Amino acid sequence: MIIKKTLAGILLILFFLPAIRSQEKTNRLTLDDVIYIAQQQSPDALIAKHRFRRSFWEFKRYKANYLPMLSLEGNLPTFNRSIDIITQPDGTELYKERQFANTSLEMSVRQTVGFTGGEFFLRSGLQRQDNITDSVTNTSYLSTPVNLGYSQPIFQFNPYKWDKKIEPLKYRQAKKEYLENLEEVSITAINYFFNLLLAQIEKEIAHKNLLNYDTLYKIAEGRFVLGKIAENELLQLELNYLKAEAAVENAELELENNLFRLRSFLRINKEEPVELIPPTNIDFFDVSAAKAIEEAKENASSSMDFKLRLMEAEREVNRAKMDGRFDAELYAVFGLTQTGDLLPDAYRDPQDQQQVSLGINIPILDWGLAKGTIKMAESSQELIRTSVEQEQIDFEQNIFLTVMKFNMQQNQLYIAAKSDTVAQKRYDVTKKRYMIGKVNDVLELNNAQIDNDNAKKDYFRALKGYWTNYYEIRKLTLYDFENDKVIDFSIDEIGYID
Repeated sequence: MIIKKTLAGILLILFFLPAIRSQEKTNRLTLDDVIYIAQQQSPDALIAKHRFRRSFWEFKRYKANYLPMLSLEGNLPTFNRSIDIITQPDGTELYKERQFANTSLEMSVRQTVGFTGGEFFLRSGLQRQDNITDSVTNTSYLSTPVNLGYSQPIFQFNPYKWDKKIEPLKYRQAKKEYLENLEEVSITAINYFFNLLLAQIEKEIAHKNLLNYDTLYKIAEGRFVLGKIAENELLQLELNYLKAEAAVENAELELENNLFRLRSFLRINKEEPVELIPPTNIDFFDVSAAKAIEEAKENASSSMDFKLRLMEAEREVNRAKMDGRFDAELYAVFGLTQTGDLLPDAYRDPQDQQQVSLGINIPILDWGLAKGTIKMAESSQELIRTSVEQEQIDFEQNIFLTVMKFNMQQNQLYIAAKSDTVAQKRYDVTKKRYMIGKVNDVLELNNAQIDNDNAKKDYFRALKGYWTNYYEIRKLTLYDFENDKVIDFSIDEIGYID
């Protein structure tokens, strides 16, 4: 007897083991889970990360322009065999064949001065020349142990000064765009989540209706035999049953379609079943439109884009005014140099050398070319300023309307939930009355069932609207109103930066 009970227990365990394993592997996902997974591994999130990495390295490259640059240049060696004009000691010139080899090596350090647009440089170099004849090779060296110089454009357009204003703003805009892209990923995830959730509900409704119409049709068959209902009512219930069968198949197909889309977007295992948990527990709160607009002005990439476009337009006006006008450039070098037939001699008792030059360029007649360029730049600046002002108005209006729509959602959800409860109660009452024969009109039952199904789906559509609107506000303002803090991220979260 004990052995039989043991065998029976083992058989039960083996029978239910696949079901237990299936339950263990089921992905039960909340809306927060789906949003988190989407922001970590969805294709859209990965694309956003790669775009930000590009912007990060563009900013690093800009900052590198203002750091000292160390470089090494050389020719190792340059050989020349040719017939050239050679000046003799008496001043005459003759064509003679000559062979020589030049070898040079120079190390330099350069430092850009962003405020002035100039450049400091420090150089140290060595040259060797070998004059080759049939009988002997004469070698000489030229050293420049140190050369310190400065190059300064005067009255010219200074791109470095503008880059110091524009590039940090572009990088900050790139960070905000990355955050906005993540919020857009959240909105996309919400759509996939609720599309699948609605498909699950459609399937549940379809199966429930099929069972109900199966029961009603069987009851109607008995009533028809007893002559209590007309044939057209029986046929109507049979038609409803057939439609319910078709609805089940369509609902299952739609469920698989939406399940595939969610899995593809989240890049999760296709073998594991997915079960969604509706986000019905909501801590409602209102958002201040004034607060939202204020945060958007401070955080949104659009606000930074407005500033950036105005600044770039101002830069182009400055470029037009500086280019093609009076230009000058100052160049000054101070250093030490020496020559010698031997390498040590080239560094013994070096002599100082100086070089100063001031080049100028003064346009005399350009037939209004410079003036036309300036006027075109100023017109473009005014056009951009007008466009930005209008876009700012539209941007703030969009935020205001989105906030107002969100603040309506609490009441909309209450209405949808109440409607669902009322429609369900009405359907249950109508169904019971029909089954006991107090309601003979099958159309009344159909209408109650349709209203009940629509009310249930409308409630979840209202839930979808609530969460979509909230994340739309987050995207527009980059502010978490639920936790009262600015949305930000750490560079370490991006990965593969250094």
